[in-house]
Amino acid sequence: MDLWNTDTEKQFFTEALAHFATPEKLFYSIKSGKFAYIPKNCDSEGQTLQSRNTLIGSFTETWAKNIFSPIAQKQGLFAVNSVECPEIGLMKKSEADLAFCTTDSKIQQAENVKLIFEIKMSIVSNYEYTKKKTIEFIGDYKTHQGNPSLLRSDSMLKAIGKSINIRVSGIKSSNIPIIILGNSPITNNYTHKVDFLKTAGVIQGFWSLNHDPTQSDFIKAA
Repeated sequence: MDLWNTDTEKQFFTEALAHFATPEKLFYSIKSGKFAYIPKNCDSEGQTLQSRNTLIGSFTETWAKNIFSPIAQKQGLFAVNSVECPEIGLMKKSEADLAFCTTDSKIQQAENVKLIFEIKMSIVSNYEYTKKKTIEFIGDYKTHQGNPSLLRSDSMLKAIGKSINIRVSGIKSSNIPIIILGNSPITNNYTHKVDFLKTAGVIQGFWSLNHDPTQSDFIKAA
């Protein structure tokens, strides 16, 4: 099974460019070229790029479903994206990104939801969209100015907040495991919080599906 890697990220850009997105929606365009992130020591020229978020969100949720579907099937369950279940705090605007359920439906009863995944994944490394219209890897996440995936404080806080909301929604949600899926390390600032949330039973794990985000040191568990 191939987990998240640079080939996966290149696949996202290639598919997006071929089917539904322009380079302007996917890359920062600065004087030195078009990049997935602004390289360090380069001027961002006042640019922000929000248009990619929805696209990569949809891609990662589908990708994660494809990864976990065989595991769900072995348990006699279905891996389902965008699951709604108001009984456990999964409303239309705050669905479960992915869940293991006893039925293959986006609208679920609480007793049918067996495992919840919150997905906080994004493009991790940096790439250049060249004049030859190719996608070239130019460096890992330590070479650019962005904070991808679980390295973003807002992503961590949203994941934690949503998990707490599920956990306190009632007795029916108290025993459903919740896993946070990312594709980057976390920062040192969150190590204690992550350990506490797991010990307290709020969240059962923070998993990175990217086994090789950088060649240099990063937080990891043996």
